[in-house]
Amino acid sequence: MVHPKSDSVKSRIDACETTSDTLTGRAGLSLVSRYIEATGITALLARRFAFLRRSRKGLPLETLFHQIICFFFDGTDLHLTRFDQLQDDPGYAGTIETAEHRMVSSHAVKRFFRSLSIVRVWLFRQVLRSLFVWRLHIEKPEAIWLGIDTMVMDNDDAHQREGVSPTYKKVKGFQPLQVFWNRMIVDAIFREGKAHSNHGTHVARIITELVRLIRRRYDGNVPIGVVADSGFYDQDLFEVCDRLHIAFIVGGKIYKDIAEYIANVPRQQFQECQKERNTWEYCEFSDRRGNWTQFRRAIYTRPVTDEQGQGIFAFARPETLIYTNLGTNRKVTAAFSHALASMEAAISPERVINTYHLRARDELVNRAFKEFGTEHLPFKRFASNAAYYYLMVISFFLFETFKQDMNSPVIPITWYPTTFRRRCLDIAGKIVRTAGRTVLKITAAAQGNLQFLELWKRSVAITPIFCCPD
Repeated sequence: MVHPKSDSVKSRIDACETTSDTLTGRAGLSLVSRYIEATGITALLARRFAFLRRSRKGLPLETLFHQIICFFFDGTDLHLTRFDQLQDDPGYAGTIETAEHRMVSSHAVKRFFRSLSIVRVWLFRQVLRSLFVWRLHIEKPEAIWLGIDTMVMDNDDAHQREGVSPTYKKVKGFQPLQVFWNRMIVDAIFREGKAHSNHGTHVARIITELVRLIRRRYDGNVPIGVVADSGFYDQDLFEVCDRLHIAFIVGGKIYKDIAEYIANVPRQQFQECQKERNTWEYCEFSDRRGNWTQFRRAIYTRPVTDEQGQGIFAFARPETLIYTNLGTNRKVTAAFSHALASMEAAISPERVINTYHLRARDELVNRAFKEFGTEHLPFKRFASNAAYYYLMVISFFLFETFKQDMNSPVIPITWYPTTFRRRCLDIAGKIVRTAGRTVLKITAAAQGNLQFLELWKRSVAITPIFCCPD
């Protein structure tokens, strides 16, 4: 039995006292603050919403947007009252490089969101698209595949929220339409919960606007494609894609006549498609529904083995029907054939199937977005909640680009927000002001584990948004 006064206890704390030192538990947020400033996103937002500042006596809009974006990155508490707590924390103010007297209160933030009308809220989409163009010029893709999907935001417990209505997931909330590219949400339409996938003309409008944006501000000849699940299965969408000369790979519905046709297809006409341990069998045919103006290329597929390479019983195989215009639309096929240097590679069933399966990444983006922000929106007015949602999307976009631009093995781009916050942001630091300089001091262990000083340099060594052509 060990005696309570054993020499093994050498670091016992005898008392607790306060200190006047400026300390922070979120020293990693300084990297984010520098990165936000270097991108120029706050200046872009301030320019778009300059009409909100009617007097020079108030807080500059750039400072307000900077604090809101850092608030989303921090993620400790996404209730607006969190701003009141941060206002009294000089360590946090120093970390995000903001003077203490310029820290905003929750009341100031609420006034900002409530001052926006639904017409002005759509200006956030212009900012989001500018971010998209910025990344296109940095990454220079030879072909662009856009994913389209909706995301249910569960606000079932909300009281008197404008726009909250029943969704297909049997909860009440909002259901924005979102466009994905490379782990990022590049455009979105914030909608009420009952707005289904093909609600109104939203899909046609968002695709048309994005295609024109890409061809005007990035490359007029780059091949563009759209990937979506069966919720967007619609002849009107196919015709919009043909008219814009872009590819589509969209899930279809297996109606009774299609099921009967598949059942009568000889076994030898099925072929196999393999990716890692997964194996699918498929067959191709042309299909034309009752009111369609033309036949469409269709690919029926079902899995044979799972991710572990284990066989799947025939009765347990989920069936999928995929429609595409690759191979039938000459202009679209020629564009992708040029990008891939082979027509066979561009239109092969294996490539179509594999591209369709990439939709799973969009679900992971939704998961990461909800983990980064929140589903529960704070306001009663639809316009205020829309503004909150769009600023959350813009912050999430910067979260993904931050990981890419750091280009460091210590911050993998696959990190989810919780891991990122625990590993990168949760670092103890001390802010010292001496000889006219402000210095952030961290432990040697943090520097060794995170290569903090290297990230400090990289956080500002990026291409700003305003350098991209307008």
